[in-house]
Amino acid sequence: MSVSNPAPHKVAIVVDAALPAGLAANTASVLALTLGRQVESIIGPDLKDADGSAHVGITTVPLPILTADADTVKAIRNRAVREHDDVLTVDFTDCAQRTRTYEDYAGLLEAATDADLAYLGVALYGPRKQVQKLTGSLPLLR
Repeated sequence: MSVSNPAPHKVAIVVDAALPAGLAANTASVLALTLGRQVESIIGPDLKDADGSAHVGITTVPLPILTADADTVKAIRNRAVREHDDVLTVDFTDCAQRTRTYEDYAGLLEAATDADLAYLGVALYGPRKQVQKLTGSLPLLR
């Protein structure tokens, strides 16, 4: 899915609340980078300050990082994939955390069933109502 207008849409990143701070930050970073690649114009244009110094464009939409227990993260991911075709769903599994190369990750993922996978996080991008329905009132990562 490649989307060109993020304005009427919402983003939510949900990470496993049991992850240590470093792994939670890594999970959220990977998910945010992937969203940036998938959603056109989610990153604004480069800007200049009053002194003429350049600043690379940043996200144009809020990126709340929410938390939930592992079962809820997996349930959100699976509901989004199965019930919401209009929501871009990016997931990050334990397969990625256990490997050092993308090829190793691909091999582990291709051999795993959904029952085998632990979802460390999920990023959602879609219509506000749909994303809100999936994430409810989950707390912010603190």
